[in-house]
Amino acid sequence: METVLTHRGRQLTTGDIEFIRALIAAHPDKSRRALSVELCRAWNWVQPNGATRDMVCRSLMLELHRAGHIELPPVRQVPPNPLAKRRRPEPVEIESTPIRGTLEGLGPLTVRQVRRTQDEPTLNGLIEQHHYLGYTQPVGEQLKHMVFAGDRPLACFTWSSAPRHLAPRDRFIGWTPAVRRAHIHLIAYNSRFLILPWVEVPHLASHLLGRLTRRLSSDWQELYEHPVHFVETFVHTERFKGTCYRAANWRMLGRTTGRGKDDQTGRPNRPIKDVLGLPLCKRFREKLGAI
Repeated sequence: METVLTHRGRQLTTGDIEFIRALIAAHPDKSRRALSVELCRAWNWVQPNGATRDMVCRSLMLELHRAGHIELPPVRQVPPNPLAKRRRPEPVEIESTPIRGTLEGLGPLTVRQVRRTQDEPTLNGLIEQHHYLGYTQPVGEQLKHMVFAGDRPLACFTWSSAPRHLAPRDRFIGWTPAVRRAHIHLIAYNSRFLILPWVEVPHLASHLLGRLTRRLSSDWQELYEHPVHFVETFVHTERFKGTCYRAANWRMLGRTTGRGKDDQTGRPNRPIKDVLGLPLCKRFREKLGAI
């Protein structure tokens, strides 16, 4: 059958369009949201944790509606957009006396995964206050870690779903577009790494990167019911050298083009950054579908 369009990696044929039209006709009283849930169930379109891909399905149906391929029922209500009115994290007041000395002198360090816990707002607030980029809500699946010496926070990490298109990474792994679409959920992106500004301990950054990446896959498995086999990040080279990542065995994969995903000019419009990556297991290419 003829392919009508491709949406988020899924090819839609004329047969698929007819199926959606029939589904809409069979449920004349259902809302757009309810129809998207029905379509997810019919196609078994689910996330690795079993939840339906309702939002993706809804955007697909809206695209088909706007292109004239299907006719959706009228909009019944417009829910508020929480992202448009998201409040910035509240400031966090914690002890800020300097912490200096050696890594060994810190004593035992505790790592907590704080996503969906009472400590998550504290991490968000610390990143908002002390990271040069501030806090941005991670995209898709996400984890957040805080590191403590005793009861004092030392560092914050956030991890999120990886960017869909990243040429240096895709070449390094050996991905084709189809294989990338099927396995992209098995990669995590280190979106924020903050050592609090009053903490001055040599080698702490690379030590923490090593500890966090060794537990990252199991933490991801616990929350989202699937592992991750590779982790990546961007380093703004005008500000940082990425020394701690390299000391923790992350590899230089290449550089970004400096163009945003929606750029139409073909010219750089944002800082060019180094792309660094770290395999989390020995047969990572095999597990990512490249072999």
